[in-house]
Amino acid sequence: MIKTSKFALIGGKKIAKLGVIVYFERSHFIKVTYPLMDTEIELKFLVSDNEVPLIPALITQFAKRVNNKPAKNLENAYYDTPSRELRALDIGLRTRCVNDECEQTIKLSGEVLGGLHQRPEYNLPLNGRKPDIFAFDTAIWPMGMRLEPISENLFPIFTTNFIRRTWLIETDAGSLIEVVLDKGEVSASGKSEPISELEIELVEGERTDLFLLAEQLVSQVGMRLGFYSKAARGYRLADDMPLQPNSEIGFVPLSGDMNQEQAFIKTVNYAIELVQKHEQCYVNEPSLKTLKRIIDGVRLVRHAFWLFEEFVAKETTDSLRKELKWLLGELEWVESAIYLKTYTSKRHAYYKRIHNAPELSQIIDDLKSVQPTKTDLEDLFHCPRYNKLLLSLTRWLIEKSWRQNWDQNAIKSAQSSVRGMTKKTFDQEWKKLRGMFPDKQAMAVEQYVQTRPHIEEMLLSGNCFGALFEEGERHSFRAPWMDILAGIYELETLHYLKRLCEGQDAQSFSDILTWLQQKSDFLISAMEQSRQASINCEPYW
Repeated sequence: MIKTSKFALIGGKKIAKLGVIVYFERSHFIKVTYPLMDTEIELKFLVSDNEVPLIPALITQFAKRVNNKPAKNLENAYYDTPSRELRALDIGLRTRCVNDECEQTIKLSGEVLGGLHQRPEYNLPLNGRKPDIFAFDTAIWPMGMRLEPISENLFPIFTTNFIRRTWLIETDAGSLIEVVLDKGEVSASGKSEPISELEIELVEGERTDLFLLAEQLVSQVGMRLGFYSKAARGYRLADDMPLQPNSEIGFVPLSGDMNQEQAFIKTVNYAIELVQKHEQCYVNEPSLKTLKRIIDGVRLVRHAFWLFEEFVAKETTDSLRKELKWLLGELEWVESAIYLKTYTSKRHAYYKRIHNAPELSQIIDDLKSVQPTKTDLEDLFHCPRYNKLLLSLTRWLIEKSWRQNWDQNAIKSAQSSVRGMTKKTFDQEWKKLRGMFPDKQAMAVEQYVQTRPHIEEMLLSGNCFGALFEEGERHSFRAPWMDILAGIYELETLHYLKRLCEGQDAQSFSDILTWLQQKSDFLISAMEQSRQASINCEPYW
């Protein structure tokens, strides 16, 4: 049995001293929470208006007993200064009123783990609707924080107002789970976005029941694991700063004092966040390059399993690897699609030649026509298999499931410094890669294609450990290899088009084949220059 925390009450919602949140999304939210000591854990899912009516029946199916509580109207305001001083400190300040009963809440900086948000949270009753930050214990504030100027400049940045329905359910195993459904909107600067959010909190019982309910909801109602809180949405709305995709994978923010297990957790968490962020970016504004960032995140998870295999045994990741491989298979068309789109862009050097070759244009158009649509991708993000994968990854990370059956060697590796393994890892990968590139001999297309997985591995290792090294030296080493990898992707696309053209009978395709071969030869020549530059680069580690 999990120990139940002592909760404050507001609007029928139990609030623990520490708040831990896992966000799920579709168009609206569902939240699942379990208390562990003084900690809450919340799982949220967005559900569409059409799916909201299905929720009560699903809850009833899952529960042994259901207690349906009266609906309440919750009025919430989030405060900050004009210069966003609280936001800069990762502090949230909220007031919440239900009829004439109000409270204020402070959420301090915490940690996010696989979509699970854990933050110290403090709640106090409030007379009126304006917050009073001096009422909180001074010990909760970050060192050096000056309350007076902040208090004088506080004003409501945005509001979230919604109707909350609450159910308390008992499962067959005896667990008590509180379920709340919030429907309303977040508003700021004359703009608004809908909220339709279901929250599920384990009040007492086994954590397994929490995830069983989450899996049932994922399986029977279209939802997806999300990433952003109502507060994050409100700030973006207030500051007119829509979510933007990353231009590249980036580097895991490791520090030199971390041990290997801490670095592993940080890496997998970074990768999951990359997937979750760009899933939301794609839903907001579809883009092939945004999908590529999702692929990068999935590959980074798999790469971390391999990098840290001395204490992450393969048998603890088998089921996750299988599902990650499935997801990569669902998205394997994306890289070729990016190049096909690039070739047909008016700004690309190939555009005029392709535009003047109707037969090749038709082949490319045919390939584009069978690519998954935005609706297809949204269906993927809402499908049970995808969301169960993200749920499983999150739970696996929270529970540190790789510790199963650890021996002394695994414990020693996990507790060793991450700096100690980076040079060894990079040296091994660099030696292996250099052996695949002949010193004084030009390479053919097939040879370059064979090096692709090894270049990807080396670059992903750099994404994992690169933050431990000087930025300029790191960039100088990685840049030519990134150029080579981009060239390999393009070579594969040109080769694919060439094979399609070779299957045609028309005489006009002979000219196109000649042109495609010329482009491949030109690309190989450019890649040879990058190869010479990269081989002679001084390693940054």
